[in-house]
Amino acid sequence: MWRQGQTAALVTLVRVEGSSYRKVGARLLVGSDGRYAGSISGGCLEAEVVQKAPWMVRSRAVMKRYSTLFDDTAEIPYGLGCGGTVDLLIEPAGTPEFQTLMEALAASLDGASRHVTTWLPENGNSLRRLVQPAAAEALEQDQSVFEETILPPQRLIIFGAGDDALPMVEAASLLGWTVAVVDGRPWLARTQRFLLAHQVLVARQLEDLDPLSIGDRDAVVIMTHSYEQDKAWLAGALQCKPRYLGLLGARHRSSLLISETAAAMGWSLEQVCAGLFAPVGLDLGGDGAEAIALAVISEIQGCLNGKIGASRRMSAPMVVAAVEQGNRQVRAPWKIPSRCAL
Repeated sequence: MWRQGQTAALVTLVRVEGSSYRKVGARLLVGSDGRYAGSISGGCLEAEVVQKAPWMVRSRAVMKRYSTLFDDTAEIPYGLGCGGTVDLLIEPAGTPEFQTLMEALAASLDGASRHVTTWLPENGNSLRRLVQPAAAEALEQDQSVFEETILPPQRLIIFGAGDDALPMVEAASLLGWTVAVVDGRPWLARTQRFLLAHQVLVARQLEDLDPLSIGDRDAVVIMTHSYEQDKAWLAGALQCKPRYLGLLGARHRSSLLISETAAAMGWSLEQVCAGLFAPVGLDLGGDGAEAIALAVISEIQGCLNGKIGASRRMSAPMVVAAVEQGNRQVRAPWKIPSRCAL
């Protein structure tokens, strides 16, 4: 809508008191034809705001407060029953302030971060906005100033293009994440199989992955079902220290991989286990690829938000016990390239 010039208004959730379905920073883009994209509530406010936003901003940007309490009050015009109040910034499209913000949001989709300071249209003041690099320092906190850092979408990198990766790509896409799929088998790593993925790459070794760079904000899941491929990707990913790294497989298989990887890298088992979720996924029960995808995506979401709950990840003593129980010798050490730019 924005690029086609069909936007009437932009609505931003800038303050919350009490309970709210969406967090501060949530946005709703209102089209001139009644369409909209995004949300600022659980669906309770959208119809009201979409209908009224175009005429609310006929002359200037405005602030509106909506009640989500059970009872209306004279000061707060709309009762919804969710348990709090929300303050919305509603601004017209086509202004320099609107254009600047939309360009910052578009840049985030290409991997750029921005720090945005918005002076709210309250107490007789007009809307003003400043966009800076994400490293910029926040201004002095003031109720009339809305500060935010716009980050790129969460990225999930899946090593493995088997059938069980398909529902994981779909689930991640529903959350607004960008997804890259990597596999050494070209008949599986095909764009036609993963239409929702942003990148589908054929690679058998680290040197094949120049288009991809694992960063500390990424989530990585290793699930090729090939022991040797998993071993190579695990070592490479551990060096890059993503914010989440999961390994699919039974405990005994994962323990062997961890032991061999630690020996090859010169790391302790404790170091490897600290940077790894194995077995991957929360213990939610169920069976099949869809249930596994739900368990893995749930664990990643919890990890990203500091709410991991009951993880099944193994400790160093558990790895040693699993290897000994299997009565198998750790394979000969193997060399790995020291490379984080995957």
